[in-house]
Amino acid sequence: MSRLTEAIKARGSNAGRAAIDPRILFALWLYAVLSGVGSGREVARLTREHDAYRWICGGVSVNYHALNDFRSGNEALMDEVLTANVAALAAAGAISLERVAQDGMRVRADAGAASFRGEAALEQHLAEAGELVREVKQRAKDEPGASSRRSQAARQRAAEEREERIRAALEQLPQVQAAKRRNGDKPQDARASTTDADARVMKMGDGGFRPAFNVQLATTCEDQVIVGVAVSNVGSDMAQMAPMVEQVIERSGSTPAQWLVDGGFPAHEQIDAVHERTQGKTQVLAPVPEPRAKTGKDAGNEGDEMPPPDKHQPKEGDSGPVAQWRARMAGEDIKEIYKQRAAKEWREAMNQFAILYEERFTAAHAGR
Repeated sequence: MSRLTEAIKARGSNAGRAAIDPRILFALWLYAVLSGVGSGREVARLTREHDAYRWICGGVSVNYHALNDFRSGNEALMDEVLTANVAALAAAGAISLERVAQDGMRVRADAGAASFRGEAALEQHLAEAGELVREVKQRAKDEPGASSRRSQAARQRAAEEREERIRAALEQLPQVQAAKRRNGDKPQDARASTTDADARVMKMGDGGFRPAFNVQLATTCEDQVIVGVAVSNVGSDMAQMAPMVEQVIERSGSTPAQWLVDGGFPAHEQIDAVHERTQGKTQVLAPVPEPRAKTGKDAGNEGDEMPPPDKHQPKEGDSGPVAQWRARMAGEDIKEIYKQRAAKEWREAMNQFAILYEERFTAAHAGR
């Protein structure tokens, strides 16, 4: 806890409000997450109404602002704690990294569809926001009364935060434009959110499109323990496998023998990257897509249709690891192993974690 306590310092010669002991905040979040609670407001309510949370606080009053600020302000430490726990569990033999499954979930961002604007609209809003900031500052100079000082500061802070969010949205536009070029869309149609500049419109599980983030989770198949977490604003899972394999190896110090993913992950360059990183020690288990039947001129004779080629046979241009992956997925033993990815307990663990992350994103990006 020393890294948390060292950040608490006396400021100047005037006494300030006593800081909440970081050990209380850390223990509250630890107990809450273990109990399936991911909302700062809910934890704050429990500190008033639930005996276990009241015992942790020991008479100290804790509000949801302090809880959410602590959690969002210590991302690096929380990540290190996860790494240390995974490494300790693996070293003690409490979890098996023989077989790890990865999946991605779209988590709703705290941004409305109407908050997305194009470059021209963002430039206009930025100019208006800058003018509002100047007006608020000038009003504060013209009306220096002590009674209105707090409300003036609040108005100025709100105006400056709005200006900063619009500026962040403008800075994100080049990335959105580049993504549209790669997808063959018009870059001039790129838009960014003035509420959450990092959010992207993604296709959700129900088929609709909404502002969201792509949360990637890696879980041991045998123990259902989450050993890797990553968040991106790219809607596709195609480029997410190799970075997650790298993360799990770094966290645990062990190389998984088998890596289970669905059909949205196995881009050929990702399979090659995993093979190179693990020196062939990690086998990628993913369904091989069905090839299309050749018809017409492709079949050799007009109107003829040839049966599709065997999907498990190597194709022209396949690398060695890709050809091995195709052949591997033809084995009946591998098909039985792959069924573990669809285990009910594993899916429930993933869904619960996604719910916690959605609550966390909503609180962090809304300033709650």
